[in-house]
Amino acid sequence: MKILVVSATENEIKALKHDIEAKTTTACGMNLKENFNVDFLVTGIGSVFTIYALLKKIAVSSYDLIINAGIAGSFSTELNIGDVIEVQSDQFADLGIEDKDSLYTIFEKGYMDKNQFPFVDGKLKNPNDFDSQLRKVSAITVNTTHGNKKNIELFKNKFHADIESMEGAAVFYVCLAENIPFMQIRSISNYVEERNTKNWNIPLAIKNLNDKLFEIIGDLENQNQNWQSF
Repeated sequence: MKILVVSATENEIKALKHDIEAKTTTACGMNLKENFNVDFLVTGIGSVFTIYALLKKIAVSSYDLIINAGIAGSFSTELNIGDVIEVQSDQFADLGIEDKDSLYTIFEKGYMDKNQFPFVDGKLKNPNDFDSQLRKVSAITVNTTHGNKKNIELFKNKFHADIESMEGAAVFYVCLAENIPFMQIRSISNYVEERNTKNWNIPLAIKNLNDKLFEIIGDLENQNQNWQSF
């Protein structure tokens, strides 16, 4: 099994990368890379860099699973800072048209059918049902994170998403278009509010993210080893 972990920055997956590289053998001394391999891709921040880097990567290597990993801001106070969640649907939220105080999607303005592949009702949805034991949430992807009250309320009321990131929908789009199974795993580093980094906890979010990713990949490895034993 070949897995690609995709992140915007090195810092978000540095600990996981170290732990995976250190764990090169099974208990019986078999080299894991013979039948289970984890690669890493750091794309840069934002949808454009993510799509370009990911397409270049999968053009030369094939993967059984792509995991998009990173931190995120939460619109929902039901999520705590440090919580790790799995994104089941995502949207390109700032791909649209402003008209005075209103915001319209390209689907609402008729520039694209809301059910044109790979979109479903204007959203990108993960058809894969992984037993990650994580809370499933909805997300929006933006190229400018929100820190202004007026815009926060506009996007919150428009899309009713739980979280926002800067790359999620880009990975969804590529994986759906190329028919590659994928997951998006995020950890909450802050609430989407007027920007105040004193309320953020990026170290906690990154630690929890990497711990959970290591656990998920370990479970996948065990499943792979069990399958290989037959």
